[in-house]
Amino acid sequence: MTATKIQLLSPALVHRIAAGEVLKGRNSVIKELVENSIDAGAKKIQVKVISGGFDLIEVSDNGSGMTQADLMACCQRHATSKIKNLEDLENISSLGFRGEALAALSAVSKLEIFSKTVGAGRRLEAFAKWP
Repeated sequence: MTATKIQLLSPALVHRIAAGEVLKGRNSVIKELVENSIDAGAKKIQVKVISGGFDLIEVSDNGSGMTQADLMACCQRHATSKIKNLEDLENISSLGFRGEALAALSAVSKLEIFSKTVGAGRRLEAFAKWP
């Protein structure tokens, strides 16, 4: 019996490959995060970059924020608030809808999200090393 040449990739490797497809560089990280801010209804968005984005990329906004449950879900692949069924795919009117950016970021960076909703603060941290 011969060993098969075809094998499934590990989840960690799959996430890294997906991150490379979504995030083409530090500028695309900023683009994805700013689009999320716009989709959250932000009227004010601040971007802070240190060392060309190698040490820090920080996006702050005054958007609607997320609950604790949303924070726990937002870094999973294909997690989105924009699509609930197949028909929604035909009527997308927002910028970020695929649910890939935060999952990709958490696969290749130290990611910290702080979200504040009315009367409550929520925090989620996901860690990985940039290759």
